[in-house]
Amino acid sequence: MEADLERNKKNAAEFYDLLLNKKDFSAASRFIGSRYKQHNPLVKDGPEGLKEFVEARKANYPGARSDIKRIFAEGDYVILHVHSVLDDRIERAIIEIFRLENGLVDEHWDVIQAIPEQSANPNGMF
Repeated sequence: MEADLERNKKNAAEFYDLLLNKKDFSAASRFIGSRYKQHNPLVKDGPEGLKEFVEARKANYPGARSDIKRIFAEGDYVILHVHSVLDDRIERAIIEIFRLENGLVDEHWDVIQAIPEQSANPNGMF
């Protein structure tokens, strides 16, 4: 069981890096399960929807970077806590949730929050 959790964490992190940082759908596609189901309302279901998202990110934000700050895994789920920088004006804190089946990403959710210029506390978002 522990080996499966570590495999899932490794696969989700590599999948995420290939898609969001390297913007390489073809390399990332080897991590996609048989029925990739998307819960982000801006991205279509299936590998083709994800490919469209990656191509749009590459065109609109070629220098975008997403740094994984934390990874959690339980059962078939992996959660990433991410610092996303789209450009010099847009930074976001993101929680990515993946459900994996046999080590492959089969389902995805995300929650995205803009990072404000000022905070009511000194704790930071990461």
